Amino acid sequence: MTKPLQDRTITGPERPASLKDVAQLAGVSLGTVSNVLNRPDVVSAKRRRAVEAAMKDLNYVPNLAARQLKAGLSTVLGLIIVEMGNPFYGGVTLGATQAAAARELGLFTASSELDAKREVQYLELFEQQRVRYILLVPCGVDTSAARVVADRGTPVVLLDSLDTPGFCSVGADDFTGGKLAAEHLIEQGYERITVVGDPAHAQVVNRHYGALAAIENYPNLTSSFIRTHGMTVSEGRRVGEEIAARPADHRPDAVFATNDMLAIGLLQAFTMLRTIRVPDDIAIIGYDDIEFCASAVVPLSSVAQPSLEIGASAIELAEAELADGETHVHQRKLLQPSLVIRESTVGSA
Repeated sequence: MTKPLQDRTITGPERPASLKDVAQLAGVSLGTVSNVLNRPDVVSAKRRRAVEAAMKDLNYVPNLAARQLKAGLSTVLGLIIVEMGNPFYGGVTLGATQAAAARELGLFTASSELDAKREVQYLELFEQQRVRYILLVPCGVDTSAARVVADRGTPVVLLDSLDTPGFCSVGADDFTGGKLAAEHLIEQGYERITVVGDPAHAQVVNRHYGALAAIENYPNLTSSFIRTHGMTVSEGRRVGEEIAARPADHRPDAVFATNDMLAIGLLQAFTMLRTIRVPDDIAIIGYDDIEFCASAVVPLSSVAQPSLEIGASAIELAEAELADGETHVHQRKLLQPSLVIRESTVGSA
């Protein structure tokens, strides 16, 4: 029989309820309470209900840290992205969160904000917290700090990055994505194509190479590259103002912005200056296909990355690495981007 609540003895009213308190109130052994938490199928329905009622009465919170220590494997993982304000990484985070939740895992997210020192700090912090594994979007090509963490026993999976030996990784095929963007502009009849982006990002370099691979097949076309300092809306506006200040015959007739934040900034600059019409004077295509693209004042064409799938695939790769142990062979999962056509390159219907 379950003992009444007033009969239980707890030293100090502020002390959290323990397993012993739950067992005492439910009138069962400590082993039965443990089984309800870890192996409920071996406990009779009557005793399970008694234990669950006692937990509810006591506001009992399971000590996950102690259970993880005993099991030797955490149910919490860490994700480090590079830009909290970039909606693309919101999609990656959501994909990872959903995949983790399906496995009854928790996910903590941090952002390096493209600061290599901060990235190292978060890697070390997650390692100290004994997370199950770390999902990392590197802020550069140097992955030596992640290598140290992985060598000490915490698996690290890279997202949205180059194929790096010694790590599992997942990302979209940026070379193909850049080629898709340029081919679309060429098919629409544009002949002076400018690529805009920050070459400090490996993804930008690959997208640029993809665009060049498409353009080089057409000797009558010209191409150029404008370097940005970051991949932000403000940098897009700056470049847009720079382009608008040129004589009309020295401007491109199409711009491939290597992410949507830059594309939005370009569109803002042209729209606010009211000297360039999109796409009549200059077409714009972006990359990532964030939500804002469809609702912009001129809806933006873009190359869509499967952000949700990138996040979910990272979880799958990490879980496989844990399951395989020492026999694990690192994998590179390359997902295919797709073209989304809107008014900024083809005009209104």
